[in-house]
Amino acid sequence: MSGADFAYAPLLPTGPDQTEYRLVTDEGVDVVNGPGGRRFLTIEPGALTALTAEAMHDIAHYLRPAHLAQLRSIIDDPAASPNDRFVALDLLRNANIAAGGVLPMCQDTGTAIVMGKRGRHVLTDGADAEAISRGVWQAYTRLNLRYSQLAPLSMWEERNTGSNLPAQVELYAEDPDGHPDAYKFLFMAKGGGSANKSYLYQETKALLNPTRMMQFLEEKLRLIGTAACPPYHLAVVIGGTSAEYALKTAKYASAKYLDALPTSGSMTAHGFRDLELEAEVLELTRNFGIGAQFGGRYFCHDVRVVRLPRHGASCPVAIAVSCSADRQAVAKITPSGVWLERLETDPARFLPEVTEAQLDATEVVRVDLNRPMDEIRAELSKYPVKTRLSLSGPLVVARDIAHAKIAERLDAGEPMPQYLRDHAVYYAGPAKTPEGYASGSFGPTTAGRMDAYVEKFQAAGGSMVMLAKGNRSAQVTRSCEQHGGFYLGSIGGPAARLAQDCIKHVEVLEYAELGMEAVWKIEVEDFPAFIVVDDKGNDFFAEVTKPVLTIGRS
Repeated sequence: MSGADFAYAPLLPTGPDQTEYRLVTDEGVDVVNGPGGRRFLTIEPGALTALTAEAMHDIAHYLRPAHLAQLRSIIDDPAASPNDRFVALDLLRNANIAAGGVLPMCQDTGTAIVMGKRGRHVLTDGADAEAISRGVWQAYTRLNLRYSQLAPLSMWEERNTGSNLPAQVELYAEDPDGHPDAYKFLFMAKGGGSANKSYLYQETKALLNPTRMMQFLEEKLRLIGTAACPPYHLAVVIGGTSAEYALKTAKYASAKYLDALPTSGSMTAHGFRDLELEAEVLELTRNFGIGAQFGGRYFCHDVRVVRLPRHGASCPVAIAVSCSADRQAVAKITPSGVWLERLETDPARFLPEVTEAQLDATEVVRVDLNRPMDEIRAELSKYPVKTRLSLSGPLVVARDIAHAKIAERLDAGEPMPQYLRDHAVYYAGPAKTPEGYASGSFGPTTAGRMDAYVEKFQAAGGSMVMLAKGNRSAQVTRSCEQHGGFYLGSIGGPAARLAQDCIKHVEVLEYAELGMEAVWKIEVEDFPAFIVVDDKGNDFFAEVTKPVLTIGRS
């Protein structure tokens, strides 16, 4: 039995490159004559290193103009909630501070991810991944960035590498955009919060109808929650030649790398974007009520839906997000030099010329953290969930490893440390502190990772007021109701603004050897927060994560 005629198309055919680039350098690049009259682009290792270091600097401090314009559009949208507008304004202010090149936009400066496509007429010394990794090392050791990579010394023991290496480097032998004498790259910095919101579902043909698809997406997208700092750039990939290819495609799509895909399919079985479904999924998220972290419409800036071919017995679905730290840039090396995507260095032009008071008519409750814990809890108990707060006074900072060590002490019969009894606890870990600053970028980490400790700690008199980002489990709500505790949500994303404007003093209390995972004490002023879980068993996110819509395609 004969099959179809041979026909080839790349799985992800992209259109012309519309990126605006800036020249980084023309050094380390040359063109030489080769056999058969061919011309070859030669690239020195130093050029790869310089490009990578520059890219990692830029994506830690600058955003794309289109992303900033989307934040501004939230402020200008009369349908946006006051909380949507407040978060958008804070993120724009944060971008303005980060663009100064001192404080990175987020304290989690991410895993460095580099994907490259090297044309057949490009010559290097063959150690491209090493040269690129050196550029990552230069950026993270010289800038005020955080080291987040842990080397496994055994199955159970880990140690921070102190350089943010290793990077994830993937290089392909492929003429980029049909140019044999070009080397093109996508640089990303992926923080743990948004990376943890990458999902793979193994579905079947039964999913491939409009009604079931929208029911499925409503259920799964609500589960993303706010821990990864919305508003999101959401990507959904349906199909795939393998599970891992679906996930990788979702990551590229969330970075807008696949925006120029075709918008319809063909018998060559290439991937394409479904623009109609993108619009419907975006509207679906508008109706969740989650909004830009604390209620409203702007759970997502935009949506990319990519349909891929699939094996008849498999239907993978991959979901990924790019968060408010929307950190990626493309680059290229050509005979004319080393080029990097031009990001926005003047985000202030997107700031509105209106006051915060004009944007948010809701009451802001000022909370003095210098008072005894019982008085702080009594004050919080007066207000409903979603109330906006302004915190001033001392906070204790502790996250994953510190919580594990304190839990071990409790299990051994030791008392709860007094600092967790006397103060609210902020789940966070700082980036490096620049000279002249009280703190490096110091935004909240994901609260859910500490859920397992809450009941034990509150029963021992600690963690009665917690501050972080994202939703919590039902066990946290039950514990707060039983013990009279509270969980406050901090805005995920504006780590640089918090460091510059809100954090006035930082000192280590315990476990200094843990670096950014140590227990810290900080003094804050006008630190923004919201009541998410109260002492009466109310949880803001418990309502907005319940499916309430049944939507089918028209």
